[in-house]
Amino acid sequence: MLNVFVQNISFTQFKLNGFYVLGEWRPMLFIPYFLMFLLSIIVNSVLLYVIVANRALHSPMFVLTGLMAVVDLTGPVLFVPHMLLSFLFDWNEISLLGCLIQMFCIHYSETFQSTLLLSMALDRYFAICRPLFYHKHMEISNFLKYMIVPLIRNAILVISMTGLAARLSYCATNVIDHCFCEHMALVNLACEDISINNLVGLLTAYLVPAVDLVFITISYLIIFISVLKSGKTHFKALNTCITHIIVIICTITFALMAFMSYRIRNGFSPSSRVFLSTMYILFPSCCNPVIYGLRTKEIRHHILKLIQHIKIIPW
Repeated sequence: MLNVFVQNISFTQFKLNGFYVLGEWRPMLFIPYFLMFLLSIIVNSVLLYVIVANRALHSPMFVLTGLMAVVDLTGPVLFVPHMLLSFLFDWNEISLLGCLIQMFCIHYSETFQSTLLLSMALDRYFAICRPLFYHKHMEISNFLKYMIVPLIRNAILVISMTGLAARLSYCATNVIDHCFCEHMALVNLACEDISINNLVGLLTAYLVPAVDLVFITISYLIIFISVLKSGKTHFKALNTCITHIIVIICTITFALMAFMSYRIRNGFSPSSRVFLSTMYILFPSCCNPVIYGLRTKEIRHHILKLIQHIKIIPW
C-alpha cells in the first residue's frame, strides 16, 4: 500500500546537484566556470556588435557568424548563472516547468548550432568550389530557405523530447545529478517506462548532430579535393576550413559523448558526465568567436578599429 502511495507522488520541484561528489571543493568550480562564462559573454557580444554595426559585414558568411554568436551567447546564459549560484550558495532548486523550459531552450539552441555549422560548411563549399554561383545560392533569402527544413526538423524532435518528458511522473527522487536540466538526467528520475523517451532522445542525437556531421564532412572533403586540384590558390581558405573542422569535431564529439554516456555502459563518473555536458555548450561559445571571428580578416579589421576608437574617447 505504501509503495502504491509513493508511486502516485510526482515531484514538481527538483534540485540540480551536479559535481556533488566534490563536497567542500565544489565551490572552487565557480572560478573556472565564471571565467569561461565571462569570456564567452565578452567575445560574443563584441563580435555580434561589430557585425551588426558595420554594413560591410552583412553578407551571408558574416550573418551566419553573427547568428553563431547569438547561439553562443544564449547557451551559457540559460544555465551558467544558476550553476554559479549553486556552487557558492547551494541555490539549486528548479521547478518542473522551469526544468522543461530550460531543457527545450538548451537542446534547441544546440541543434540550431549544429544547423549553423552545416550552413557555414555550405557557404565555404560555394565560395571555394562554386564561386560563380556563390551570390546566386548564398543570398540571404536563399540560404534562409536552406535552413527552414533543418530548423523544422530540430523543432519537431526537441518539442517531442520535451513533451514526452513532461508527461512522466517523477517519484524516484527530486535530485538531478546535473548542473542543468539535460534530457536523460531528468528522465532517469521517472518511475515509469522511459523506452520511448530514450528512443526519441537517440533520434534527436542521430538525426541532428550526427546527420549534420556527415554532410559537413562531405562538404569539406569536396573542398579539400577541389583545393588540391587547383594548386596553391586556395590554401589560405583551406587553412581556415581546417580550423573550422577542429572546432566542429570537438563540439559534436563532446555532445555525442555526453548524449551516449546515459545509454551505454561506460566508466564515466557522474561528475565526468556533467563536465562533458557543460563543455559541449561552453567550449564552442568561447572558441567560435576566435575561429569564426578574429581569424577572419574583415572582422579583425573592424574589431581593431573599435578598440582604437575606444582608446581615443576621453573618459
